[in-house]
Amino acid sequence: MRGIIKFLAALLIAAVSLVSYWCNRQENEFTGETQHVDMTVEQEIALGLQAAPEMASQYGGMHPDQEAAAEVKAIGQRLVKSTKASQTPYQFDFHLLADESTVNAFALPGGQIFITAGLLKRLNSEAQLAGVLGHEIGHVVARHSAEQLAKAKLTQGLTGAAAIATYDPDNPSSRSGAIVAAMIGQLMNMRYGRQDELESDRLAVQLTGASGYDPRAMVEVMRILEEASGGSRGPEFTQTHPNPGNRIAEIEQAIQQEYPNGLPAGLIQ
Repeated sequence: MRGIIKFLAALLIAAVSLVSYWCNRQENEFTGETQHVDMTVEQEIALGLQAAPEMASQYGGMHPDQEAAAEVKAIGQRLVKSTKASQTPYQFDFHLLADESTVNAFALPGGQIFITAGLLKRLNSEAQLAGVLGHEIGHVVARHSAEQLAKAKLTQGLTGAAAIATYDPDNPSSRSGAIVAAMIGQLMNMRYGRQDELESDRLAVQLTGASGYDPRAMVEVMRILEEASGGSRGPEFTQTHPNPGNRIAEIEQAIQQEYPNGLPAGLIQ
């Protein structure tokens, strides 16, 4: 009898998780895609603003070089104002973090975008910086954070259901079923993360080109990131980001699709 009750409880949790995920669908006006999301745009903006100070503190706060910080903001705002990103409700702001050793850039929900001094000092041109910031803008307008939250809730619900269905308090070895279920859920979310990165690369090609920057600079950014990794990333399957070397081909293909007749003259390098 206890087994039947556990099975029914697990089935109910799984069903609620699936129905909730599939019913929360919205069309993204920027990308034209229909997405499973679990928060409103207003909630994304509020969450990003709330999280920004804590995230900055993890990287030593804001960089004291006001000139460099102003350059990051200026290039970021040019990318927004010159493209459809300006027509979105997101409140974009761009920040230079003080961390000189970490090579990273990231976007919070709602438009708060950060780049570390460790990455900025490795970049060699304005177009490369535009490529990095364009990639992060891509994450925001594609609503990747909202998608990831919805997927995480679905995964949590399904793995919880699996744990309830397989766990037997009289059989300690049954715990391994819950552990395996959790690992599968984690790997699922990693795969989604890699897809998001590739989509942001494609959006960055559009954003940089439309703003007057040469999108080919993103290829050099990938080479810089690959060099910075020092070959210590491990198998791509276990990473949330695609290997930088593998992203180059995707970027070159996106450039070809966006500019089938060749890039226009006069782009900022």
